Formats: sequence, C-alpha cells, structure tokens
Amino acid sequence: MSLLNNEVLKRKFVTPDLNVIQCTCPCLLCWCDSSTGRCTIKNAFRTWPDRVDCQAATVVYPKTEQEILDVVATAAKNNQKIKVGTKSCHSTCKLVCPGGNDGIFLSTLNYSAIIAINETAMTATAQSGIGLTTFLDTVAAKNLALPIAPYWDGLTLGGLLGTGGHGSTLFGRGSAVHDYVKSKKLVIPATAAEGYSKTITLTEECDDSADLNAAKLSLGVLGVVSEVTLQLEPLFKRKVTLKTVRNDKGLEDAIVELATAYEFGDVHWYPSQYTVVYRLDDRVPLNASGDGAFRYLGFQPILGAEIGAVRALEVESENLRSSAIKCEAAAATLNSSLLIGQGLENNGVSFDGYPVIGPKQLMETSGGCQNSPDLPPNVPPAQGYFCSWDPRPHGLFYHETSIYVPLSNISSFILDVKALRDVTQASSLCGIDEYDGLLMRFTTHSDAYLGNPEDGVEVDFVYYRADNPNTPRLNEDVMEEMEQICLHKYAGRPHWGKSRVVTFDGISQKYPNIAEFLAVKNKFDPQGLFSSEWSDAIRGFAKPGAPGVTIVRPYCALEGLCICSEDVHCAPELNYFCRPGKIYQDARVCQYVA
Repeated sequence: MSLLNNEVLKRKFVTPDLNVIQCTCPCLLCWCDSSTGRCTIKNAFRTWPDRVDCQAATVVYPKTEQEILDVVATAAKNNQKIKVGTKSCHSTCKLVCPGGNDGIFLSTLNYSAIIAINETAMTATAQSGIGLTTFLDTVAAKNLALPIAPYWDGLTLGGLLGTGGHGSTLFGRGSAVHDYVKSKKLVIPATAAEGYSKTITLTEECDDSADLNAAKLSLGVLGVVSEVTLQLEPLFKRKVTLKTVRNDKGLEDAIVELATAYEFGDVHWYPSQYTVVYRLDDRVPLNASGDGAFRYLGFQPILGAEIGAVRALEVESENLRSSAIKCEAAAATLNSSLLIGQGLENNGVSFDGYPVIGPKQLMETSGGCQNSPDLPPNVPPAQGYFCSWDPRPHGLFYHETSIYVPLSNISSFILDVKALRDVTQASSLCGIDEYDGLLMRFTTHSDAYLGNPEDGVEVDFVYYRADNPNTPRLNEDVMEEMEQICLHKYAGRPHWGKSRVVTFDGISQKYPNIAEFLAVKNKFDPQGLFSSEWSDAIRGFAKPGAPGVTIVRPYCALEGLCICSEDVHCAPELNYFCRPGKIYQDARVCQYVA
C-alpha cells in the first residue's frame, strides 16, 4: 500500500473547538480540514512572521527509509512540492511550508532511532528525527560526547542541522553542530528510470565532500535527511562560574578576551541595568568531582496562570507607555536569575554556589517545558504547566532578533549600543532586559556553504510583540536601530531559524559560496520540489521578477516585514513615524513623536 494512502499515518481525531481533523504531534500544529482536505501548518509558537498560515495537501509520518523514498517518489512523479518538519518545529521562519496549498508535509516524528555508535572511531549515526536530549544521553552512556550543542533541547538532530543550531565556542571543529558532520544520507528526487527517488550518501572522505559542504547546512532544500553521522569526543565534564559585574565599562574589550580564555564562555549583557554576566565555562576531566546540571529557568514548565499574569502586565506597560514597569521587570529578571545561578544546579538538585561541575551533556543543553503533559478535558489552561511562549494560557508573544556579528566588529557594536543607551536613556532598553538581556555567544567560521565564513558573535535579543500587528511597541525605534546596526553597519548575518523577515533581505550577498550551494541544489533537486517561494526568497534564490523577502505594506515595519521608507509603514495615526536612527543615521526606524 502506498504510504500516502495509509490513513493510519494521519492520526485523525476530532478537536471539538476547531471543527477540524487534527493529524499532528504535540508541538507542531497541523490541522487537516475535513471540507477542503488540506492541512494548516503552524509552529510551536502558533504564529509565523507574517501571521499567515501555510498549508499542505497531505501530512505523512514515515517510519522507515523506504517509506521516505515512497513519499519523495510520489512528489517527484506528480511534480508536487514537499517539505520536511520535526515534531518540535521551534523555527520562527516558514522553512517547513511547502509551496502553494497542494504540497506534502513530511514529519520526522516517527523516524528517530540511533542506528550505530562506533566507540573506536568515536562516531554516532542516527535518524534525523531523533531528539537532541535522547542523542546526547545515548552517546554519553558510551562515554562519548558531542562537543557542542544548542542551549535549548527541544530540537531534533535534523531540525538543528537544517537551521544551523550551535553552542558557544571558538575552539575545536567549530561552534555549530553541522561542523561535526562526518556523513549525511539524503533521499532526493530521481528520474523515472531510477524510480523517481533515490538515496545518496555524502562523506568527508570521498570525492563528494564538496557536496557535503552544501548538505551540512541545507535548510531543507536539498532533500530529506535520512541519516547523519557525527564526530564525537570522549565524554568530559564542564566547570562553570558566572561572574557578575555591575558595571559594564570595558565590556567591549573583555568579551574578546573571554572568547579565547574559556572554551565554552558566553556573555549575558543587561544594558539597562549596566550589568554583565560572564559565563566562565571550561572542560575538566570526567573524574572531576561534581554532578551538576543546567536547567535554564526560561525553558522550564510554568503554571499557566503565572504566564498569563506576566503577559498581562507587559501589555499594561505597553498600553500605558510605561518604561518604569518594564524596568521593574528587567531588574527582577536579572536578580532572580543571579539568585539561582541562571538555572545551574550543584549535584543536579539546587544551586549552592560556584563553581558548578557536571557532565557535558547536562551542563549545556536544557529544556523540559515541552514535555509537560497535556491538560485533561475541561481543565482551564491557567491550571496547567507550559512553555512560557505557549499561547494556550495567553503566554509571552515576542519577536527575536538573532544575528551573527563578525568578531572583529563586536567591540564597535557594543560601543554603539552604549551610545544608543546614552541618547535614549537606559530605560529604553528595559524591554530587552526583561527578556534576559542580550545573549552573546561565540561562533566559528565553517566549511558549510551556508555557514558563517568568519569567526563571530551571535547577538540574540527578544522583545515584546503586540497581539495586533498594527500596534507599535514602546521604544520600537531602539530595537529596530540595534537590529539594523548589526545587519548593515557591521555586516551581520541572521540566524537561519530564528530571525525576523527583514533580516534576510540581501542575505545571498553575504555568503561567498552561495553559487556553489545553488549548483548542488540544482543537481540534487532540479525540479525545485523542496523549495518554495518563501525559502527561495529568504535565501536570496528567487528568480527575477519573483517576490522578494520583504513585504511592503502599511504597518510592515512594526512586524519586521520591512524597513520603513514611508510613515505609513509605521503607525502615523499613533504618532509613530519613519525617522533616521539616533546614532546610526542610515537606519530607518519607527519612532514615537509626541
């Protein structure tokens, strides 16, 4: 029986409040409408950057490589778009959306096994749908470690490789997980004589190693990742001390020194509080005393009533245009984070002081909120436990800007933020600090064609997003100016999986090997089955005359869909007008004019 005709794989059951048939896993919401037969695809945040849902004609959950081959063959034979998504789908970009409404969405929910661990070669091979925590724990049981990993564990191996997931280091093979890929097996379209689909294996050692540089970070446009083999190291422990400095003078010099002094260091900067938290993080032998763990508070399950209260206070501060409320929240966020060591736990129980020493796989990656049990019927969301961003209890709703700034420019960027703080007052940055400030992690250059071509620092900051897309934010211009300073003044590159639409404008010009990537893309998928208008646009691959990445319309700058060039792109009726930046005159931002 063809996989696409197997109704069992669609896991159909009625959801009474939506009058649709749900064929989904817990986080990736994919509702199949019984009247149209199409499926509406949402991410874990339930909202895409443009707030427009994407659709597919069919959702499938293959369990074997043969079933993946069958799905790809069906797509190739029918010239049907196809996209791959994970059970989590925490990307904010529409990378999983097939082109048009008649494509296939392939979920790796049921394709998540460890295939082999070679203890001698120190490698592990796994299917692409395996969860990050499961992978790390499994190899740790063999006294092996993936040297670097993302901080958030609600990812699959295929998902984090597809979007460039990384940790923080300038050491070893690199800061991104794709830097540790030894080989990848892909299922790609093929000719009729080949059965319309086939598998290919790309390795470091073979003549196709150049193709592997494209496949390491493919963004899902080369085919379905079936298996991945990663290079590992002997298991080790990490020793962490958080050094808090209540004066950020000299940060622009200290950050570069930290990058070379500690293998896994990072920086949390709270500019409105003039405070820096340096993470002094190094490896120590496995026999070092300590069984610590890192459980970042922002990734732990929270009572729905508490999440709703935080969001309600945030909305109130916006409605009242009160920086004071935001600054109180920023101070509380910082102080509570320091009190519990940002979630570090000595011996995996509680925080008792520094240093905290623990096994590598427990000291870098954390999560937990995504594993909260579903609520029983008729139980209100206020009584459940959720991730803070879950919309069911009216959770936090925010934008995230995540941009790689070349290491040579990071000191100048920090000085610019300080200058922006001076001309706008520190309170203008409280809206960032209430979301835990600016997280700065060190990133290495990569051989991957879509990886970073030079060492850098990923600057990540989160800030309020209004429920109504036509509503501006308090101190909107400050966040926008920081974003444009990163991107345009200092040649920054957006994180492929978690940045606003406008950050991808002109992105192809920032990757020197983009032509090599496109050559591999055209070789593996000449029909463009794994591409869509969206994926082509954000990567700068769109054909002449096709829509670009930005969406220019009234209010577009408020959502990060465009950089304003006219007042109508802001909210002039609410006194938000398009103006130059305060310190970066080339910036164009939505500024409140009383």
